[in-house]
Amino acid sequence: MSTQQTPFAPGFVECPYWWDLAPPPRPGSPAPLPEAAEVVIIGGGIAGLSTAIELARGGVKALVLDREAIGWGASSRNGGALSGAGSLGRARSDLHKALDQKLLGEMVEEAEASFDEMGSFLQAEGVDCFFRKTGRFVGAHAPKALDTLKRRAEMLNRTGRDTATILERSRVGEEVATGLYHGGLLIQRAGSLHPGLYVQGLGRAAAARGTTLRGGVTVTGLAEEGNGYRVRTSQGDVLARHVMVATNGYTGAATPWHRRRLVPVASYMIATETLGEERVRALLPKLRVYGDTKKVLYYFRPSPDFTRILFGGRASFIDADARRAAARLHGFLTGLLPDLAGVRITHGWKGNVAFALDYLPHVGRQEGIHYALGCNGSGVVTMTHLGRVAARQILGGANRPSAFTRLPFPTMAGYGGRPWFLPVVGASYQLRDRLDGWRSTPAKVHS
Repeated sequence: MSTQQTPFAPGFVECPYWWDLAPPPRPGSPAPLPEAAEVVIIGGGIAGLSTAIELARGGVKALVLDREAIGWGASSRNGGALSGAGSLGRARSDLHKALDQKLLGEMVEEAEASFDEMGSFLQAEGVDCFFRKTGRFVGAHAPKALDTLKRRAEMLNRTGRDTATILERSRVGEEVATGLYHGGLLIQRAGSLHPGLYVQGLGRAAAARGTTLRGGVTVTGLAEEGNGYRVRTSQGDVLARHVMVATNGYTGAATPWHRRRLVPVASYMIATETLGEERVRALLPKLRVYGDTKKVLYYFRPSPDFTRILFGGRASFIDADARRAAARLHGFLTGLLPDLAGVRITHGWKGNVAFALDYLPHVGRQEGIHYALGCNGSGVVTMTHLGRVAARQILGGANRPSAFTRLPFPTMAGYGGRPWFLPVVGASYQLRDRLDGWRSTPAKVHS
């Protein structure tokens, strides 16, 4: 055991901080499934519940199935940061080259509108989850990263909705108390919420509108039957007129076409012990949501009560133990914010995010099966919106097709959904960050 102080506070738990206030429902005795449903939705997270609510608004009551508790997955484990089109340029910097400019413009406009809809959606469904419009600061980890951020700012400002501003290095201290960023991008149209409360609120709203929610049910296969599908599950079969896949980072063997188009990546988070609002404001003066441009990125924010800092990132490119990953994240956090040296952590957790191979979100239908997939690490607003898009497709009432339905959903030869290549990708990302001059101090892992 190292003589260096442990990063773990007494009572440290390998559990999402969000679950202190909003734990997923405890599994009880499984209620029998109906023999038939108009729509079966596979996945009880944000995308699936948003789909169910929109279907109910249109008069269709869905059955939502999840192999874990409703809301157990990344929907209640994420950082709770909200973006509109600001999330589109996060995963890839060449969108302006990769997509037709008209299509890209429509995607940006639609993504911005989806952010605008969040407040009214929460109010209409009675979801109370600490929703705030905060703005986002994205730190440039290297001088050349500012060029990428300038292109993203131009993309956002073309819509006329956003005000995205480049900050030079001398102004970084206005946003975050670190000397490591070489400038950054300030996006006004961003926000935050409590993801545990959000997904619970979606579940209550869906149930109040007549949706049947069933956790602890594993879907084992799908087969066409008559004018619909036979959905085979661990609790028996259900006949469905329509099927919707909303499993994202937990997509399994029952839907192989979708699985082959998604790369599940574990993302890790920690929560500091209570610091007090004054100290948090000294480190994060504007109390925004934050990220950076590294390939192995960091994302962080204040807790909803402004008394802690919540910090996340890719602590490992294998499925690592949450405690070991938490120690590594603690080292990243104190390397970025040296004033936190000696501060310990109370929570450490992980959850799977789903990356599409083109780093873009996707919604559509394949051989009759509907889907909304590929949150790419920024799914709260995106999956809320794409769930509604999928529902409107099922209802047949979309006045204007979503720009995201016109994207091809690529895979690659030989890929079956098990990302054996992630350690190699992770090593290359770490090397690129080092070559760019990134110098945050990694953690020593304690036993």
